[in-house]
Amino acid sequence: MTQQPFTSGWDADFGNQCRVGCGACCIAISISTTIPGMSGPKPAGVRCIQLTSDNRCLLYGKPERPDVCREFQPSAEICGRTNDEAMHNLIELEALTAA
Repeated sequence: MTQQPFTSGWDADFGNQCRVGCGACCIAISISTTIPGMSGPKPAGVRCIQLTSDNRCLLYGKPERPDVCREFQPSAEICGRTNDEAMHNLIELEALTAA
């Protein structure tokens, strides 16, 4: 049975799947590797060029998707219960880990 991404809130029954339309990790955090279509690393707080207007990744499932994006595992602790919580948590995490 294939699990479908959920659309609102965090539900542990779905495991580690992104909340459809969130995109917080594609905006809040910095990505030090080059993303196709961007001239260099993605700074924190800058929307990834590969993120659609409805916050879906154009590279999802494609080999050119950066490893860091592919390896990111959403969790209730990081993603919270709402998109706003996810953004807040990731902005805080980025600030704590900034060099």
